[in-house]
Parts: sequence; structure tokens; C-alpha cells
Amino acid sequence: MYFFLLNLALLDLGCISTTLPKAMANALWDTRAISYQGCAAQVFLFILLMSSEYSLLTIMAYDRYVAICKPLHYGSLLGSRACAQMAAAAWGSGFLNAVLHTANTFSLPLCHGNAVDQFFCEIPHILRLSCSDSYLREVWAVLFSIFLAFGCFVFIVLSYVEIFRAVLRMPSEQGQHKAFSTCLPHLAVVSLFFSTGIFSYLKPPSISSPSLDLVVAVLYSVLPPAVNPLIYSMRNQELKDAVRKMFPYIVLKHP
Repeated sequence: MYFFLLNLALLDLGCISTTLPKAMANALWDTRAISYQGCAAQVFLFILLMSSEYSLLTIMAYDRYVAICKPLHYGSLLGSRACAQMAAAAWGSGFLNAVLHTANTFSLPLCHGNAVDQFFCEIPHILRLSCSDSYLREVWAVLFSIFLAFGCFVFIVLSYVEIFRAVLRMPSEQGQHKAFSTCLPHLAVVSLFFSTGIFSYLKPPSISSPSLDLVVAVLYSVLPPAVNPLIYSMRNQELKDAVRKMFPYIVLKHP
């Protein structure tokens, strides 16, 4: 789990660093400019990191399932080599997904201006600037990615159904509380990440508005990477002790 948390921390840091610094700099200097190459780089990195993170969250759900439902097989199913291979698969799938979407999106001619009505370069807003029928290639690519993401989401939900069934069979209420307090925040973040991301890419143009687009984009691109460190690290007793030493007047209640 700590190996996966390290990868998740790197992905979260990358997601935040891809969008927010440029948006904050533009707000500070009262401009909305970004170069064409910078926009392409932002799209590539954002898709790479977000796709890899979603794959990693799916792997982490499987890790929790094995740890709680099949603890005696944990060492054989999730050894060091298997963990490294699964993490590499998550990064690799994110890279391929990013190459596919970036190449499709930026091969389109843009003839409806060059203003992206968002605080970062987001694919749906870039597609609105295209006047070529070739944009349908990217639409189909987005739908295919959403189909895969939905499959991962179903796998996560089924994993947690099995986890909760196993937890409810535990004789100890303390064990049940510990398992629920660890799993429910993760499931909440995954649900928020998936639902807002899908809504952002599939919402009909009739209900689209700048304020709604901004809120939805923040919910799926900024909020999950920001709260993941709190959700996972604050369950760690060693980290709680370290925080307590740094800030002796803060009281952290044990779950």
C-alpha cells in the first residue's frame, strides 16, 4: 500500500502542478494567454496524470480487497514484483491515453477563435473551436476512454461490495470501524472524481455555462488530488505522531 501511495502522491502533485500554477500566474498578471505548445503540453500531462491516477485507484481498490478478503494470499498476489508491474501498467496506460487524445485533438484545425473558456486547456472546450468533421475521431476516442473508466469504476464498486461484506462479518466493532473509516473516504473520492469527470465530458451543450464548467472542472481536476493526501495520510499513526510533534497544540482524534 505504501508503494501505491507513493505513486498516488506523485500523480496528485503532478495534477495540481499541471493546471493551477499557470492559472494562478494568469490571474496574477491579469491575462489568459497560453502558447499553442504550452496548451498541448498541458493537455498531454493532464490526461497522462489523471488517467494514470484513475488506473492506480483501481489497483488500490484491488489491493484493499485482497488485504481484507484474502489476507493469507496477500503476499503471493501482491508481492513486490506484482506491485511494480501494476504501477508500471497504470503509468503506461496513462501515457498511451495521453498520446491518443493529444494527437487527435491538436491535429484538428481551429477556426472558431482561440479562446478556451476554462482555467486550463480542456479537451471539450478545444473541440468547440474546431470546424472540421475530423473532431468526431476525438469524440469517439473520448467515449472509448469513458467506457474504460466506467469499467474501472464498476470494478472498484464491486471490490468494495466484497470488502463491506467481509467487514460486516467481523466480530470486532473496532475492526469494522477501522475498515469502514479507511475505505469509505477512498470510495467517496473515486465517486466524485468519476461522476464530475464524466459530467464534464458528456454534458449537453444546452446546460453548459462558464460558471458550471468551472465548478465541475475544479471538482474533478483539483479537489481529488488536493484531498487524497489528507484522506490517506491522516489514517497513518506515524504521520499523526509527526504532525503532533510539529504542532503540539493540535489534537488529532483517533478513528
